[in-house]
Amino acid sequence: MTQHIPLSLIQSTAQTLMEKAAIEIPQDYLDGLKRAAETEDGDLSSFVLRAMLDNYEAAKEDRRAMCGDTGVPRWFVKLGNDARIEGGMVALEGALRRATAHATHSVPLRPNRVHPLWRTDHDNNVGIGAPEIEYGFEPEGDWIDLITVHKGGLFGTDYRMLFPSDGIQGIKRFYLDSLMAFGKRGLACQPAIIGIGLGGSKDICMTLGKRASVLRTVGSRNSDPRIAAMEDEFKELGNSIGMGAMGFVGKNMVIDCNIEVGYCHTGGMPMSVHAFCLSSRRSVARLWPDGQVEYRTDPDWFTPYQRRETVDWEPVQEAAE
Repeated sequence: MTQHIPLSLIQSTAQTLMEKAAIEIPQDYLDGLKRAAETEDGDLSSFVLRAMLDNYEAAKEDRRAMCGDTGVPRWFVKLGNDARIEGGMVALEGALRRATAHATHSVPLRPNRVHPLWRTDHDNNVGIGAPEIEYGFEPEGDWIDLITVHKGGLFGTDYRMLFPSDGIQGIKRFYLDSLMAFGKRGLACQPAIIGIGLGGSKDICMTLGKRASVLRTVGSRNSDPRIAAMEDEFKELGNSIGMGAMGFVGKNMVIDCNIEVGYCHTGGMPMSVHAFCLSSRRSVARLWPDGQVEYRTDPDWFTPYQRRETVDWEPVQEAAE
C-alpha cells in the first residue's frame, strides 16, 4: 500500500518555498540578467541592471524580500499518479492556504489580496480564489511537486484573438505591440521572461502564456524544433526595439521568450503575451512519502506528458516519433 505524504511536511515545505521564492532569485534568471548587464550600453538601463544585481545580493544576505511589491503568491502542484496525500486534496489546499498566510507575516510578503468590490483585506494574501492552485499530473511516481510563483497581478499581460490568415507575421506584430505598450506605459518591469500562449480557448490561451513565462527556465526550449526556433527569433526581436530595463533606452528588454501551444478552434488563433517581472520569483520542491524533500528552481512542468497530442498516452511511441 502506498504511503501517504504527511500534511505537516507539505505545510512546512510550502512555507520554506514562500521564503525562497521571495528572497532567492533563480540562478537561470540571474545568469541571464548578468549577461544582459554585460552587453547593455544604455546609460539608465545599465544603471538599473547594476542596481538590480546589487539588490539581489543584499536581499539574500539580509534575508529580506528582493522587491517591496511581492506580487500575488500562487501555487502549481504536480502529482505523480501514485501519490497519496494525508487527508486528501482538500487537506492539501488547506495546507497551502495556511502556508501562504503564515509566510505573509513571517517573510514578510506584502498583503496584496483584496476583494474586488468591497476591498476587504484579511492581511494574509488569502481570500476567495486566493491563492490560486493549479494542478498537473504525471503517469508515474508517488511524489508531489510544490511550485510557488510570486507574480505581479496588475499589468504585463495582453490577449488578442488572431485569425489563421494572420500567420507568423500577425503573431510578431501583436508580440511587438505588447512589448512596446509594456515599456512605454510602465505596464511591466523589464527585463523579463516573456511567455507567449498560442491556441486553446481564451482562458486556456491565457493559462498557456502565463505558464510559459513562470514555469520555464531561461535557456530552455520547446520540444518542437520549429517552435524552439521561434523562441530564439522572438527573443532577438524583442531586444531589437530600442528598449531596455524598466522601459529605458537599451537593448535588453527580454531575458528569454518561451512559447507554449494548445489546440484551438479551426477558425481562430488565440494569442496571449505575459511578462514575468524582473524579480522572477519561483521555487520548487519535490516531496516523497518517506519525508525526503528536494528543493530546486526548475519547475520541469512541460514534460512530454504535458505536451501529449495522442488520445492515449504511449510513452514508447511518443519517444519513437
